[in-house]
Amino acid sequence: MGSGWPAGLVVDSHQLTVLRAVLAAVAPQEGCALLLGEPACSGLGAPASARLQLIWPCLNVWPQSEQRCERFAIDPREQLLAQKWGRRRGWQVLGTAHSHPSSAAIPSPTDCAWAFPPALMLILGASAEVRAWWIAESDADPSALPAARELALVTPVVSPSPGAEDLGE
Repeated sequence: MGSGWPAGLVVDSHQLTVLRAVLAAVAPQEGCALLLGEPACSGLGAPASARLQLIWPCLNVWPQSEQRCERFAIDPREQLLAQKWGRRRGWQVLGTAHSHPSSAAIPSPTDCAWAFPPALMLILGASAEVRAWWIAESDADPSALPAARELALVTPVVSPSPGAEDLGE
C-alpha cells in the first residue's frame, strides 16, 4: 500500500457487520480474516484512503490451540490463495483483521511484531468496537517493533435508489 500511511479506510456498514460476525463466531478464540481491496493511491502527496472490498474469513491456525484465545495465525497457503484471487479482480491483500475477545481493539506488541509492515490491521475488541490501524516500521530505529497508528474508518452513507421510497405503495 505504499510507503506512507493511508488517511483512512473506506468500509461500508455491511462489511463491518460481516466482519463482526466472522470474528465473533469463533469466540473465545481470536478470529481472523484477510482484507482485500484497493490501496490508498494519491499522486498529490496527501494520503488517500484505502478501500475495503472483501473480507476473506480465515481459520486461526496458531500451533498451540490452547493459546488461540490470545494469538492468531493465518495459513500462508490461504494467504496466497486470497492474493491470487484478489489480483484477478484488481485488488490487493491490504492486511488482516482479528479479534481481541477479552481486550480492547488496540494492537498488542505481539500484533505489531507479527505484522508485515506496512500493513492495515482491523481489530474487533471485546466491546464489539472495530478499529483500524496502520502498522509501519519505525523510521528512527529499524530494529524497533513496528509502530501502530490509528486510522479513521470511513463508512459511506448509502442513499436509497431514486423512487425506492415509493416501493410498496
